[in-house]
Amino acid sequence: MRKSLLSAVALTALVAFGGSAWADVLIGVAGPITGPNAAFGAQLQKGTEAAAADINAAGGINGEQIKLSVGDDVSDPKQGISVANKFVGDGVKFVVGHFNSGVSIPASEVYAENGILEITPSATNPKFTERGLWNTFRTCGRDDQQGSIAGAYLAANFKDAKIAVIHDKTTYGQGLADETKKAMNAAGVTEVMYEGVNVGDKDFSALIAKMKEAGVSIIYWGGLHTEAGLIIRQAADQGLKATLVSGDGIVSNELASIAGDAVAGTLNTFGPDPRLIPANKELVEKFRAQGFEPEAYTLYSYAAMQVIAAAATAAKSNDPQEVAKALKANGPFKTVLGDLSYDEKGDPKLPGYVMYEWKKGDDGKYTYIQKM
Repeated sequence: MRKSLLSAVALTALVAFGGSAWADVLIGVAGPITGPNAAFGAQLQKGTEAAAADINAAGGINGEQIKLSVGDDVSDPKQGISVANKFVGDGVKFVVGHFNSGVSIPASEVYAENGILEITPSATNPKFTERGLWNTFRTCGRDDQQGSIAGAYLAANFKDAKIAVIHDKTTYGQGLADETKKAMNAAGVTEVMYEGVNVGDKDFSALIAKMKEAGVSIIYWGGLHTEAGLIIRQAADQGLKATLVSGDGIVSNELASIAGDAVAGTLNTFGPDPRLIPANKELVEKFRAQGFEPEAYTLYSYAAMQVIAAAATAAKSNDPQEVAKALKANGPFKTVLGDLSYDEKGDPKLPGYVMYEWKKGDDGKYTYIQKM
């Protein structure tokens, strides 16, 4: 759909709503609300909703109340484009999302053409902010940063191990695997296998047999928790004694539900856990009281709303292009992740990635514990 057509739809929507459309700031939250990655979609939705409620209770954004519109992209790029077009037609000004890099990148082009600012809590592929678009921001790090940490860790701790690099062929998964491989190779360690699998695969018997034959003891996985959990469990069932190392795509407690006890010892990179920041104690307890654990990207989504509101206040405008300028020119902005400021690309200045290990907690359940 062309920009002119989308703009006409947006104008029609505003006219249909009448004067009330101008009294609110419409913000979209987009991600896999349903499907295999719905756990991550819930993190984005819950974090955004909580922040919107708190900002509204404090007076809104420049005196306007936030209204949220939820878009379900099912982690599919085509669905992401459909969500983006719907947001344009609905008059959305800002988007928190999408979850996947492979969805965020094409959707951001629709948003850029139609005056919508996008801030992703979780899309880590460098390309998202490397295209010179005015509207792309994130509250998370990048895979070239994450991969350098993972590659250095593998080289330092598993120098003599036989390492297999496996990815899910997606923009995120293969991108992270390649960045990790590059850093590991630069440190003098070469993998014995490099393979891609398909998202949605259930049976990894052939892959595991090949890894057993190669004597693999470390599996670096570029992808999400859904396939990772199956690889961990099936490797244990087939007698392959190998530790899986991965990135932020497996930071969901659902990994343990899929992998079972075999998840023990699994390693992954992620940013420092914002749940451990003392200033967030009350907020974290509020989530838990509602029956939701604010893990992984929940607070990254909350922070995305905070920086939108703070930059709009600094700009004295709710116009997305003015807010984008303020995000880059002003700051640092106080958030649940700490103070965030942005470079010209739209990347935040954040603490580096750290390593986590999956262990059984005091409640008897496995989860990821910060290691270093």
